[in-house]
Amino acid sequence: MLPCAITPAATGAAPVARLLPLAGLGLLAMALAGCAVGPDYATPAQFLPTNWGNAPKTNKPLEAKRLARWWTKLGDRRLDAIVERAVAGNLDVASAKARIREARATRRQAVGALFPQVDGFGSGTRSRTAAATSASGGNTTGNLFQAGFDASFELDLFGANARNVEAATFGVDAADEDLRGVLLTLIGDVATNYVEARGAQARVALARRTSASQRETERLTRTRFTAGSASALDVERAAAQAATTEAAVPTLEAAYAQSLHQLGILTGEAPTALAGILDRGGPIPAARGTPPAGIPADVLVNRPDVRRAERQLAQSTARIGQAEAALYPSISLTGNIATTALKTGDLAKNSSIGWSFGPSLSVPIFNGGELRAAVEVAQAQRDQSDAALRLSVLTALQDVENSLVNLAKERQRAGKLAAATASFREAARLSRTLYQSGAASFLDVLDAERSLYSAEDTLLQSRVAVTSNFVSLNKALGGGWDKPVAVDLPRVIDANTGPHPRAAY
Repeated sequence: MLPCAITPAATGAAPVARLLPLAGLGLLAMALAGCAVGPDYATPAQFLPTNWGNAPKTNKPLEAKRLARWWTKLGDRRLDAIVERAVAGNLDVASAKARIREARATRRQAVGALFPQVDGFGSGTRSRTAAATSASGGNTTGNLFQAGFDASFELDLFGANARNVEAATFGVDAADEDLRGVLLTLIGDVATNYVEARGAQARVALARRTSASQRETERLTRTRFTAGSASALDVERAAAQAATTEAAVPTLEAAYAQSLHQLGILTGEAPTALAGILDRGGPIPAARGTPPAGIPADVLVNRPDVRRAERQLAQSTARIGQAEAALYPSISLTGNIATTALKTGDLAKNSSIGWSFGPSLSVPIFNGGELRAAVEVAQAQRDQSDAALRLSVLTALQDVENSLVNLAKERQRAGKLAAATASFREAARLSRTLYQSGAASFLDVLDAERSLYSAEDTLLQSRVAVTSNFVSLNKALGGGWDKPVAVDLPRVIDANTGPHPRAAY
């Protein structure tokens, strides 16, 4: 029942009566505008273990803020500065920021379809009518001016446009998580390459110290040979061992250069841009302690790749509803108001103005199964996204378990290597003492020195591996950048984009 009675006046009853069916149709369309087809997204359940297999058992979730800025725990200010530099200049980060701007603009495009579209037009023509076709029997010349507006509005009866906005919104969320993932990977790569660079420097220094000591041994052996207390074989063995150690230096220097160059690229600069910082040398960053692992369910919250996969699943689900809406009728409201006159001064006269308004209905009757196939395509893409989400969760669990094991076992190995190095150092000292007293052969001395160098070099590699595994564990847990990142400012700023003379090509 209408809220109030309408009693048309005698002079306007017919026009109002003609408009009533259109008004009723509009009200019905607006009532249907809240409908939607297709599945409504719900976050899928994930069946996860209650505890990690290689970490202390706990039922307390891990807060993301405890993982933030984990690299500062390595206690290396130069590393901290390089991380800041990389976040500001890395080109993968710049691409991720652009993808966020793209996703936001795509959503604004989708939202625009929910509103009416209005266009203005105007024209002016001067024409001459031939005498043969003129009613007056002579040539006539005249002007015709037109101006007006066209408007159209698609009623989103079954939620196609709303589903498109929903999908675009999920796309923005996925782009945000993509940036977080890029930052996580970037910081991990910076820390790993920095540690490897410091490790290569330490190994180069060790090789040079050892080779210098071995050359001194060679010199003393030659002196003993001249005095007749050593053989030529001892001299050649000493020279060969020193040369072998020296041969390791170029390989280690090349490894250092590769890490240096990679750090330069990660900061978005020239490969040798950080040479001034790293060439001064520095200790291998030491990882103290083990970051808390929390519970396996934390990866659903803290890992950006898992969160991105979940948002992409939501986006794919919304696309199904958008495809299904195409199977149903669509209604558009169109309107036009225009004025036509022979003189520009007459365009505003009431007698020159005309208008039209009404709905249009489109019903899909036969399309050879194209629309239904589009729904099946969207469903298959949703299933792919679902599998990708589940795989990302399993991969995250694997990453954490592997990193926990690697860090713990490498620390055990480093402890044993440290003990072995201490023993080899004492053995080298004893072998020299015994050799000088004639109780040991020169071969024993060379073997002890060679074993000591190998143990010290292996210990340095293990220290690098411990810190690298510490980095990998923090990455696996989802630790990363926690400061706001400005994404609104494009990297490329266009100038003179308005109307201007064309460039000659």
